[in-house]
Amino acid sequence: MNHWDRFARASSDMPKSIRRIDVHRSQAPSVSPRRPVVLVVDDEISVRESLQLLLDCVGLRSASFASADDFLVHPRPMVPSCLLLDVNLPDLNGLDLQKQVGADRVEMPIIFKTGFADIPMTVQAMKAGAVEFLTKPLNDEMLLGVIQQALERSRALLDDEDDLYSVRGRYACLNRRESEVMAPVVSGLLNKQVGGELGISEITVKAHRGSVMRKMEASSLPHLVKMAARLGLPGTRR
Repeated sequence: MNHWDRFARASSDMPKSIRRIDVHRSQAPSVSPRRPVVLVVDDEISVRESLQLLLDCVGLRSASFASADDFLVHPRPMVPSCLLLDVNLPDLNGLDLQKQVGADRVEMPIIFKTGFADIPMTVQAMKAGAVEFLTKPLNDEMLLGVIQQALERSRALLDDEDDLYSVRGRYACLNRRESEVMAPVVSGLLNKQVGGELGISEITVKAHRGSVMRKMEASSLPHLVKMAARLGLPGTRR
């Protein structure tokens, strides 16, 4: 018995006051640092309720939306997240919503689900970056596995974004001369060559280079080069 059948059987025995879950209740989940959230967009209330129950059972926070428009006005979650998206929606369909948010929210992997999949539709979604394209009825175990993978991917992307933000902050603390020294150093020039380019002594270059290493919290020259590449400094490649 899949979760759709279990939900139907369980809900039939519930009092009406409990059975009618307010799907908007989950649209403003309590803030918890780095606690992941699964965002569900589906126009069928029974599907949203069923998915919410399934996710609750495994301790996953969720937020449900009846349309793409409802989802788009919801604040962007800055915690690990994934979007469980139905293809067929009443206003903006799932593929069009993917076009709107896919590039802007790369840290939010998209999982498609549909009852009417075809090859061109699947190819379009996957080419645009979807992590999976599932066909209803959904298998609980498979769905939860895909969601877990998507959340892990989201967490890694957010950690990378946080690291880049930190690197940018440290780089902003360099003074003008330190920035001038860092650029040729990470491009591979020796201290003497850097001094010749900037018109300063080799000893002065060494002093500024040491200051750059400390302020950038670089453990080695390769580490500094890696950070410079992330910053997109000239002469470096990511």
